Amino acid sequence: MITSVSLDATQIQAAISEIDTFEQSSAAGVWACLEKATIVAELRSRIADPFQVNQGGQPFCGPACVLFELVRKQPIRYVQICRNLFESGGFQGTTQWIRASEALRGNVDRNLRMSQTDWMVLATLRESESSLFPIEPNASELIRNLAGMTKSWEIKGWIRELLGYSKTDYHQAFLFSDIEAMNQSIAAIQAGGVALLLVTAEGLLQGNPLPIPFPSHWVTLLGNFRVNGEQVSFDVYTWAKQVTLQTDMSSFKKYFWAGVTGMP
Repeated sequence: MITSVSLDATQIQAAISEIDTFEQSSAAGVWACLEKATIVAELRSRIADPFQVNQGGQPFCGPACVLFELVRKQPIRYVQICRNLFESGGFQGTTQWIRASEALRGNVDRNLRMSQTDWMVLATLRESESSLFPIEPNASELIRNLAGMTKSWEIKGWIRELLGYSKTDYHQAFLFSDIEAMNQSIAAIQAGGVALLLVTAEGLLQGNPLPIPFPSHWVTLLGNFRVNGEQVSFDVYTWAKQVTLQTDMSSFKKYFWAGVTGMP
């Protein structure tokens, strides 16, 4: 059974009311390439279905996984963050103010390769950790990938700042610790926390074995971790959908690198 998040009707209705209040606000937006009507519509779609969160054609898998958990676990805070970002260019994290630079907000290129709402949040998060490369929606693939690389400590920071979870851990998967890292990740989500996994997308998601595997993609663990002999399976969120990963133990050990967990 997939680990689900139970939100009562009061929480959902409160998030919808926050969207209505935002829609009626006369405050101007501070993003040159974003439209308020589009942002409002996309907020409603994500509150109804968190799987609408989508990194699109940008290398934002890490922050997208954290944002997905924010939407499905704390929808009111999600809407408030988006409104603050749109109207003021920043939002209050757990311990710091996170802001989008004037350069990012002033970009007039509407070819974002993803939805406007997701771009606004994910580009801001990515920029907050990228000091060497600017976040440009249509930079070369090399530059976008370099700017979009997400490290484990950045995941831990976003879990703290967005979700407000004070306990974060890193579980290295290496040789005989692969299963233990997954068990720790499963334990975290069963206890109400979150778990993000670092994998080789080509090997686990695309069925394209690599002679020299490398960590390339973050996914959100949803549950259903099973080991049946030499077969391994588990459910994840990635690229705006739920995917059941099924592989043999050898490939699992080769293409699973680490888990990052967060607990309240």
